[in-house]
Amino acid sequence: MPMTGSASHASATSTPPLSVADRARAGGFSSRAEIALHGVYEISKILAVPARLETTLSNVLALLSSFLEMHHGIIALLGDDGSPQVVVGLGWTEKNAKSHFDRLPERAIGQIVTTQMPVVVENVADNPLFDDWSATEWGAGSRISFIGVPIKERDRVIGTLTLDRTWEGKATFRLDEDVRFLVMIANLVGQTVRLHDLIGRDRERLMSTQRRLEKELSETARVEREARPQGIVGNSPAIRSVIDKIKIVARSHSTVLLRGESGTGKELFARATHDLSPRRAGPFVKLNCAALPESMLESELFGHEKGAFTGALTQRKGRFELAHGGTLFLDEIGEISASFQAKLLRVLQEGEFERVGGSRTLKVDVRLVAATNKNLEDAVARGEFRADLYYRINVVSIFLPAVRDRREDINLLACEFLKRFNEEHGTRKSLTSSAYAVLESCYFPGNVRELENCVRRTATLSKESGIIADDFACRHDECLSATLWKGAIGPGSAFKIMSRPAAPVPLPRQPASPASAPAPEEGEGRCPQAGTCTVAQGDGLSERERLLQAMETAGWVQAKAARLLNLTPRQVGYALIKHNIEVKKF
Repeated sequence: MPMTGSASHASATSTPPLSVADRARAGGFSSRAEIALHGVYEISKILAVPARLETTLSNVLALLSSFLEMHHGIIALLGDDGSPQVVVGLGWTEKNAKSHFDRLPERAIGQIVTTQMPVVVENVADNPLFDDWSATEWGAGSRISFIGVPIKERDRVIGTLTLDRTWEGKATFRLDEDVRFLVMIANLVGQTVRLHDLIGRDRERLMSTQRRLEKELSETARVEREARPQGIVGNSPAIRSVIDKIKIVARSHSTVLLRGESGTGKELFARATHDLSPRRAGPFVKLNCAALPESMLESELFGHEKGAFTGALTQRKGRFELAHGGTLFLDEIGEISASFQAKLLRVLQEGEFERVGGSRTLKVDVRLVAATNKNLEDAVARGEFRADLYYRINVVSIFLPAVRDRREDINLLACEFLKRFNEEHGTRKSLTSSAYAVLESCYFPGNVRELENCVRRTATLSKESGIIADDFACRHDECLSATLWKGAIGPGSAFKIMSRPAAPVPLPRQPASPASAPAPEEGEGRCPQAGTCTVAQGDGLSERERLLQAMETAGWVQAKAARLLNLTPRQVGYALIKHNIEVKKF
């Protein structure tokens, strides 16, 4: 059968093998050297094809069988300990790999590896190397020849190429020429195995590098996710800028002053400053300075000893002690009295204090985060706030943007609040495009707090699962916020303190006569929109309306509202009861 380029795809067992002489005559080759040269060429083409190593070696043996008279052909690759790692034979498959391994003459293989020389045996029956080799499948009386050559990688034997053939007195082959041919093939196989090893190592290195990079990227992404402050919703440039500043400031132990209007989320950003700081493992303690009178505020912050005052039945630690090693958040710090400012300054300056009624000086390690919506610069100028305390707490100032300065986040915030509402009430309400249009048109002077209340109120009263524009109170002149804040967001108002602190909006002290009240303008009672509000007209407000306005301005803190109205907290409390006004809690 003539040898062609497609011989590598022919099965070695489909037809009886031809002798070398017959092959030379059929193929037109003038000598055995030409047959060997053609065989090397064909086998080199097989070795150049990228494929699994076992498949490549099996194809080499199949083609080799068409050039040589062989009954079995086996290529065995050895490990560093000499044990076979890969064994491939004629007609190799995964299932019959073990049968090829069992055919290996162990002593002959050992001699090839040890001497790094070929082993040629004309008749295995007369050679002691094959005493333990079973040849029953050839039949009794068969003469079996064996050739084995080493497969080398440089100066190291990495495997063997062996074949055996039966002698029937008809074949015309010469063992010395076959050995030279097999040595050339073994050298090609050795180079191919080395190339596969290099590619395998490079592939493993690349995969290891890829796994490492994926792990680093995953870790980086995880850190980024963890670094994202919890509870803060928004992707607008304004909010991202604040978050970036918080991430930088949090690494230090410097005092942070959060400034912004009521309802902008100062406590969330204070918590984020703690969570992203080296003190995250320590406590985060918070206190609203405007919610307590001075006597109680001192006890809350510094603690008290047993019997320090009436009702002090036991010793109590203050917020400074509880925050040791962590962060203390003082909200509405601009509302504390001048006498208490001096006491607070000493703690911040020296890191030490005494409990109320005590004489032992205590030292603490606390990182302070303060917050205020008050114009501290004007308060210092008017003598209402100590300049030395101002400079002590105003180390790093961060202005939190109002909702009108981050309008891109309104829909995100509304969806988050509606999601919480659905989880709390087991509902599945959603906002329609018309609902989003209403929310985007509102000014929300009460900021995030007002937006949340608006979403919750609308979700509570809506009859359908899909919230539409007509479900909002402002569409029915029932938005109380529009009445309270009417005109308060015009030029020169308190809502400009984000970038340029300004004095609070003055509130009228005496009720105006009904005759002097101006007629309501068209659209009054609806949610104010950006750039459409007029200057405040306080003369038309009733006592109840002035009280509601002051409470809303003070964030529903009675002590602060009392100062705005020049009243005592008790008088404000009585007024709330008188007008049946329910105090909002946030």
